[in-house]
Amino acid sequence: MNPTPIGLVFPGQGTQRQGMGDPWRDTAAWSLVDEISRHCGEDVEELLLRTPTDELRRTDLAQLSVFAVAVMAHAEAVRCGALDGAVACAGHSLGEYAALVAAGVLTLPDAVPLVADRGRAMRDAAERRPGTMGVLVGAGLPEVEGLAAGVRAEGLDVWVANVNAPGQVVLSGSEDGVGRAAELAPGIAAKLIRLSVGGAFHSPFMAPAAERLARTLRGVTFAPGHLPVVANVDAEPHPGDGNWPELAVRQLVSPVRWEESVRTLTGRLGCRRLVELGPGRVLTGLIRRIAPDVEVTAMDSPAALDRRPPTQEDR
Repeated sequence: MNPTPIGLVFPGQGTQRQGMGDPWRDTAAWSLVDEISRHCGEDVEELLLRTPTDELRRTDLAQLSVFAVAVMAHAEAVRCGALDGAVACAGHSLGEYAALVAAGVLTLPDAVPLVADRGRAMRDAAERRPGTMGVLVGAGLPEVEGLAAGVRAEGLDVWVANVNAPGQVVLSGSEDGVGRAAELAPGIAAKLIRLSVGGAFHSPFMAPAAERLARTLRGVTFAPGHLPVVANVDAEPHPGDGNWPELAVRQLVSPVRWEESVRTLTGRLGCRRLVELGPGRVLTGLIRRIAPDVEVTAMDSPAALDRRPPTQEDR
């Protein structure tokens, strides 16, 4: 009997917190912490165990931390045989890099410096042109796009940054632009909730970061891999020898099309179970809203591996 087709999904920045690595300290995957530290020049153990949550909000540190936990969770799940039947991967923003590692498209020695430089580039871009983000709850994408266009017509900067799930669209832009969007939100039966982030990510404000990342990517090798990865920018499955440098650069200044990506996994790619690997359960909640008929599991700790649903072979 063939195993249930599984899609692997990896969370992005925003799921970091103090002590996020503690559950993984006694696993075989913890050895990856030293390797990641060597490749990025940061004390990743310090980040994962002792760095305060407020400090982890710094974009570059947040991205390294979340990436490290995601690749550990994946390695431990593979070791335990919990991912038999995986047919595709996807990651939300930063999570796309953990997805590329899981798919065999990027090696860890290539991925870690790339993640570190991406985080620094995004932080620098945000310092040069400060911005913010907010999630609009309760309105559909066409209404949100219309609202953002109206704000830009007033001379303020705001764009759609993440299409996360039905009724949840994130805007990104200047403080004034996002503030104006909050004022107009009731007009489309929505409410804007500010996000605690370090910049206007996935918007034109990140153009300097995209230019810098493009230079870094010239020295990175993308392998054919063994699983397709659904890209944020177009919600399409791409093989390892697809144009990942271009996709990665576009991702910094384009919306994350997460709702569509999940529909690609569960529709065209036939995934009947999605497994979230990394800190927190943000994607699990979004997936339940996007595809309520699909089984979803969050493997956010070694204990969660022990609680995973039985496979068809187990049954």
